[in-house]
Amino acid sequence: MKPLNTISLNYTILLIFCAPNLFCLKAPANGTGEAALVAQSSDRGGTCKSMVESNGYDCEEHWVITKDGYVLNVLRIPLGRFVGCRKARNRPPVLLQHGMLLAYWNWSWDELVAYDLPATFQYVYNQTGQKLHFVGHSQGTLMVMAAMSRDQLLNMLRSAALLCPIAYLRHTTSLLSRFITDNFIAEALHSLGLYKFDLNDLITMRTLKIICRIPSVDCSNMFTPYTGQNCCIKRSKTEIFLDHQPQPTAMKNVIHMCQMVRRGTLTMYDYNDCDENIKHYGQPTPPAYNMTCIPNDLPIFLSYGGADALSDVNDVKLLLDCLRHHDPGKIVVQCIESYAHADYLMAEKAKEDVYDPLIAFLNKLP
Repeated sequence: MKPLNTISLNYTILLIFCAPNLFCLKAPANGTGEAALVAQSSDRGGTCKSMVESNGYDCEEHWVITKDGYVLNVLRIPLGRFVGCRKARNRPPVLLQHGMLLAYWNWSWDELVAYDLPATFQYVYNQTGQKLHFVGHSQGTLMVMAAMSRDQLLNMLRSAALLCPIAYLRHTTSLLSRFITDNFIAEALHSLGLYKFDLNDLITMRTLKIICRIPSVDCSNMFTPYTGQNCCIKRSKTEIFLDHQPQPTAMKNVIHMCQMVRRGTLTMYDYNDCDENIKHYGQPTPPAYNMTCIPNDLPIFLSYGGADALSDVNDVKLLLDCLRHHDPGKIVVQCIESYAHADYLMAEKAKEDVYDPLIAFLNKLP
């Protein structure tokens, strides 16, 4: 991938890929409920080999156990390719968190906020002894913002970069998201005992075919029904993506997102049953995540695309309104008018347009 091939950093990079290497344990690690290292290897033949080492970087595979007993696969790029980078000392860690279609089980993003993110933060902090720079894309931004709004992780967080941020989804124009939401598809499948949402399965492919029959939809770009019209992705990048993604996600996670689209709110998962909500939250309705509670002095880099159908400009503006009291010297906001959701990952000039400004932001921090 181009970012790995062209970017030289004096940072320790840690990439999270929860699936397909995601396992469920019957009990938390060591019986203590604390995040722990399970194993470390070089991921021979996997992502390290095919995506990282092939571009000239060292790569390590780590395993982290969450309090609720899941094992997360964390890939670490400890050094840059060039001599100057490899000699640099005290490189601050940077944690990259992916979006939605990269893992599956019976959970929503509430569990990712409550268990996965804290366990990973704690593990990286313990390994490096330093606070983290966090870089999230799509649902990855939602996870860290939800945590920050509840005063979580701040003692280990140095800055947050939010690419295609998702906090509100009322205005999303993503045809696939709207189709699934308006027709209650995820809820229906979940009620039938299906807990995995897979973009590669037969039902989803039929849904995509229906959407692609709409005259105004250009399905020559396979991402269009979900992300909007991406401007700058070459076919070769699409082929690389399809070699590794999309992975399934939890049906419950999709339902949670659909609730956000329908209601325009940002709350915990609604069980649509007062007794169940009381059982989980101690109240009949799910608690809200308040974006205005994100600390005003936390360094934030926020970048969004003007053509993004999922992270719609109007919803991003709602988020920015919540951050209107943020210290002006602590926040950088970037809008790339031609970019849609997937351009941030695969656009030909993503390095120049997104990653270089992001690195400049990180380098200016004390």
